[in-house]
Amino acid sequence: MDLFPLWNSLRIAACTSVLVFFAGIWAAYEISRLPSALRGLLDTLLTLPLVLPPTVCGFFILQVFGIRHPLGHFLDEMGVRLVMSWPGGVLAAFVVSFPLMYRTARGAFQSFDKTCQWSAQTLGLSDTYIFWHIRMPVCRQGIIAGAVLSFARALGEYGATSMVIGYTPGKTATIATTVYQLWRTGDNAGAAAWVAINLVLSACVLIVLNLTEGRRGQ
Repeated sequence: MDLFPLWNSLRIAACTSVLVFFAGIWAAYEISRLPSALRGLLDTLLTLPLVLPPTVCGFFILQVFGIRHPLGHFLDEMGVRLVMSWPGGVLAAFVVSFPLMYRTARGAFQSFDKTCQWSAQTLGLSDTYIFWHIRMPVCRQGIIAGAVLSFARALGEYGATSMVIGYTPGKTATIATTVYQLWRTGDNAGAAAWVAINLVLSACVLIVLNLTEGRRGQ
């Protein structure tokens, strides 16, 4: 069995998780400080990929980063090609998994007791120190849960990924696209093997999430 789809799926999910982690935390923190009207508008825009079909997200990505479009053509001239390459899979997974991290982090920040922040400010502590040493430790369980969910979403992404990077064995194949291609060609045994691998990975992610939620409830 060629294990490239497993390796490719894991690296796409890992890279996506790192990007989503920092981008989601930054967006959640900054937007939570904005006026309610602007916050509501940005909330809607950033959460939209969560309710849109993944194929619609893939369509929009292609309209922006496809080589026939200005930005995609410019990046291609610079040697950066996202369509039909694994970095494009990271982009697709980022778009569809970002709302999970953003909403979870924002919920965690909203539950933070601001009296802790005000008390720290009266002691002369900087906002940066307060964020990393007070706010983040208090909100860490919710943020970890968001990171785990984002990783799981990126690992199982199919719709947007299949549109942006397609299926090329040894180059862009992921677990999700491999299952579909094997089933489509009548290789049910091969598809079942990859389904089993995906089930094991998903179960591991859920165990981590449950452990995180268990600690959060203590």
